Amino acid sequence: VQLQACGGGLVQAGGSLRLSCAISGLTFRFSSDRMGWFRQAPGKEREFVAAISRSGGSTAYASSVKGRFTISRDNANNTVYLQMNTLKPQDTAVYYCAVDTSGGRFNYWGQGTLVTVSS
Repeated sequence: VQLQACGGGLVQAGGSLRLSCAISGLTFRFSSDRMGWFRQAPGKEREFVAAISRSGGSTAYASSVKGRFTISRDNANNTVYLQMNTLKPQDTAVYYCAVDTSGGRFNYWGQGTLVTVSS
């Protein structure tokens, strides 16, 4: 199983970035399967950012990003996206994509992509 995240970079505050995560070697079998994004800022613990159900009909967001970030997925291409708008310096972090096929725990992780937001 491989999760390949990309799309990170340096952006000014107020700008936008779109992260992508391509998933290979994994078959989604259950309606409870989810895809998600997490992030880890320097010196901080990893935190949840957003998640989306297998069908795409259910999403969840951290309060800190709600209204600014949008998670979506393309099941045909096994890809999950994170559209990030109105970025703030506190959004600076390594962003990780993850998959939950265990019914409640994210059990597959990508390598991370760095997002840096300058003030």
